[in-house]
Amino acid sequence: MRSPFGSRGQDRGPGTDSAPGPARRRALVRSLLALACGALPALAFPAPGLWWWAYVALVPWLLLVRTAPGARRAGLDGWLGGVGFVLAVHHWLLPSLHVFLLPLAALLGLLWLPWGWLVRSLLGGAPSPPRAAVALLAVPSGWLLIELVRSWEGLGGPWGLLGASQWEVPAALRLASIGGVWLVSLLVVAVNTAVALLVASPGLRTVGVAGLAACALVAGAAAWGVGAPHESGTVRVALVQPGVFGGPDGAERRFDRAEELTRSLAGQRVDLVVWGESSVGADLVGRPDLAARLTALARAVDAPVLVNVDARRADRPGIFKSAVLVGPAGLTGERYDKMRLVPFGEYVPARAVLGWVTSVGKAAGEDRRRGTEPVVMTLPAGGSDRSDAVRGLRIGPLVCFESAFPDMSRRLVRDGAGLVVVQSATSTFQESWAPAQHASLAALRAAETGRPVVHATLTGISAAYGPDGHRVGPVLGTDASAVAVRELPLSVSTTGYVRWGDWPLYGALVVVGAVCAAEGAGAFRRPGSAPRGPRARTARGSAGRRGR
Repeated sequence: MRSPFGSRGQDRGPGTDSAPGPARRRALVRSLLALACGALPALAFPAPGLWWWAYVALVPWLLLVRTAPGARRAGLDGWLGGVGFVLAVHHWLLPSLHVFLLPLAALLGLLWLPWGWLVRSLLGGAPSPPRAAVALLAVPSGWLLIELVRSWEGLGGPWGLLGASQWEVPAALRLASIGGVWLVSLLVVAVNTAVALLVASPGLRTVGVAGLAACALVAGAAAWGVGAPHESGTVRVALVQPGVFGGPDGAERRFDRAEELTRSLAGQRVDLVVWGESSVGADLVGRPDLAARLTALARAVDAPVLVNVDARRADRPGIFKSAVLVGPAGLTGERYDKMRLVPFGEYVPARAVLGWVTSVGKAAGEDRRRGTEPVVMTLPAGGSDRSDAVRGLRIGPLVCFESAFPDMSRRLVRDGAGLVVVQSATSTFQESWAPAQHASLAALRAAETGRPVVHATLTGISAAYGPDGHRVGPVLGTDASAVAVRELPLSVSTTGYVRWGDWPLYGALVVVGAVCAAEGAGAFRRPGSAPRGPRARTARGSAGRRGR
């Protein structure tokens, strides 16, 4: 009986008719292992939040793929591991997508299929030290390209980027200020690759140790060599979180509670009040009574109120989600319409084909409309007690899902935003890992841009972060109906990420392209994989291999 890890052309002797059965069982066990290995990194993200786990979570998957008996099996191990990763990181979507999450995971998992080929090509068999050294660059670069492709809004957006699991690690935040979350992902996967080399073969331990030392040097240089953004004043921001209100009159009661919480801020000298996503259920142009109530609130607390309207616009067709700024003198005219929508949650891709998902889940019954451009708003002039840093402060609003996209906050800062504001609502996923994961993304956006970021939600988790990515004050949890005031440092420093953008992605493209070209030229051919001789005919006339 031949081993499932042997060659295809191995002859089978007498009495091996039962071999396919055990081989299939071993293949099934291997497939289940691939699914499980792919799911392991999910533990590094909130709510478990085992950030250190990210640095070894990929090792079992890498070791499994490198032992694949052929390229087809390596691709299958990559795909199944990708399916496990998507299911584990997005499991909280089950209440909304139901069974549709399975085909979605199967589709996204295909992104890891070529990564499986890459891992086996560089780590399979007994790789030479030069090939192992190349793997330290190419395997993380391949992973980074997967993150790039699945960051496209239509594929679900950049949720679960491996680097995002490091949102509480100071060295990782400094790395993010240089190359965004992409550079952090690159380092995390490089550490996993180095550990896999240490485990895979005693002869590669020198390369593995050198890889770990290089990663430590990079992280240390970022931690001690890249300073925190220079502070240039402070701003006091109030986060209003009304809590969960269900039933047909839930929207009205939620508005009333947010209004009550906002009034409690009178006399506390706040510079901006932020309400969460969908905090207002009617267009303020068509509802002057609601606009008047919000204007009275802004006057009472002597600060503008940034609300979020989820309604049909009075001046154009369709439903928009819009950040609207209301000052003590009324509507300021500053408005931002959400540009990047949540697939299935706010629109159904190819609704003519996939519209049936609305009958089995909580997919959007009607597509929201998209905004056309980012907007940077200027806070209206306040009283004489406002500091010079706050007078004329410009804010860049993002709505919910958009805080996952590094390029959006970077664009706002390049357009002049001194404060990034995220308005969110995750009440559908209240008891899941989603609220904690979503709130943690603001830390990365703050570190990347060198600007404070506030994450205000309807039902938790609401949080605020300084320009270095560190959280300021405690969070408002999912069980809270409260308001919190946070005094945030301001900064005008320009980070490397704001200046240079997504350069790690371009580097990854170059590395993977060079490796593919070298592989095509045979530079990384595995031992024993040299071209075989021509087929010979056996005595029975069947095709066989020479020298077998």
